[in-house]
Amino acid sequence: MANPKSPKLRALVRTRRPTRSRGVSFEHHDDGLNVDTSAPRPASRIVDSAIYLDGERVATMGSIADTVTQLAQHPGGFAWIGLYRPTDAEVHTLAEQFGLHPLAVEDAIHAHQRPKLERYDDTLFVVLRPARYRDDLEEVEFGEVHLFAGTNFVLTVRHSEAPEFSSVRRRLEAQPELLRQGPEAVLYAIMDQVVDGYYPVVTGLGNDIDEIEIEVFSGAPAVSRRIYELSREVADFHRATRPLAGVITDLRSGFDKYAVDEELQRYLRDVDDHLTQITERIEEYRTALRDMLTVNATLVAQRQNDEMRRLTETSNAQNEEVKKISAWAAILFAPTLIGTIYGMNFTNMPELDWQFGYPVALSLMALTCGTLYLVFKRRDWL
Repeated sequence: MANPKSPKLRALVRTRRPTRSRGVSFEHHDDGLNVDTSAPRPASRIVDSAIYLDGERVATMGSIADTVTQLAQHPGGFAWIGLYRPTDAEVHTLAEQFGLHPLAVEDAIHAHQRPKLERYDDTLFVVLRPARYRDDLEEVEFGEVHLFAGTNFVLTVRHSEAPEFSSVRRRLEAQPELLRQGPEAVLYAIMDQVVDGYYPVVTGLGNDIDEIEIEVFSGAPAVSRRIYELSREVADFHRATRPLAGVITDLRSGFDKYAVDEELQRYLRDVDDHLTQITERIEEYRTALRDMLTVNATLVAQRQNDEMRRLTETSNAQNEEVKKISAWAAILFAPTLIGTIYGMNFTNMPELDWQFGYPVALSLMALTCGTLYLVFKRRDWL
């Protein structure tokens, strides 16, 4: 389907011609997250398809073909088709009817892209990464949305359950003055919802960080693993939000240069401000987690040193006890040795018949024990 030229959309971004190998199954995408591409694709459906003219919905269709037919009957209007996990055939049908570029179509089919904005002739291709925080799992789930915006159409291809754009439609349909701006208004509204959806994620991650901070100083044994896992989630969130700043900057530049409605420009600046707040919070979280990891490592090392010191003190105390036992054993061994020698009662032992033999033996025992006691005492064994 041929589209009239649109200076506004044509100039929003510079032309980009990415290249890639064909026919390759994605197993690892730009965000560093592994994805099972062999999983069966759920049944697809058109969530909503409508024609808008002068800020009002004038027709609602249930198929792509009917939408194209109705669009031709409403010059000056635009079509907004929302699809949820479409099949390859449906995406190719969209490409044929609306003149989508093959590279953008390939991205929409394979998914797993980072946020970006590209222009192919008169069509903008935008990739967004919505996110939501799962309280039950205490983790962040990321989705993916592809948008094609031409002079008289907007196509949204959603690869995840969240977010749904029905609320965006209702909000725009309740503001005909804004919806009258056409595809640019839809682009803004979808970006606004995606960015606003980041706030609960920021709150959830902040609560997790507060909990981990308490665990760090309470000596919880598994806190290092929690810090690492949360750091990975924050890093993934950062990769989902950081490129979006460039997308919004490109759109703002085009809106300003080609005199898009001033009210719509203010709305887009507000989205940019919100995204800036979110990215700043993410940077704060990354810094806090790095600091917590350092503090935790220091505390772990300190606890290990304390444990080693206690073990050393225990070992030293045991050594002192062993020294005392050994000293007394040596002292007691001396009279035992003397008594054993003179207890053999051999016939040719002259001391046995000596009248002073007994007192001499006792004196020798006492002298030996006393000498050993003084020696051990001087060496702090006793």
